[in-house]
Amino acid sequence: MKSVEFKMERPGLLKNGEDVEVDESRLQTLQGVMYYYTIIPALAMSNNIPAKDRLKVLKGKVTGIKETESASFITVDFDE
Repeated sequence: MKSVEFKMERPGLLKNGEDVEVDESRLQTLQGVMYYYTIIPALAMSNNIPAKDRLKVLKGKVTGIKETESASFITVDFDE
């Protein structure tokens, strides 16, 4: 099981227990290749993740939502 945190700027778009699919994007940085993930359809985005921690599956389940004044932080668990 791998957990990834996503930032969502519009509240209320996702609920705990909801199944989601993510899109993988690749980014070349000074630290090397990084990946970031977007919950389809562009609901939330992850931070950059090093290539060694890249996701093996692109479907997961929302397991946590933390609301702040500026954004919501969504935790998604992936079965790996």
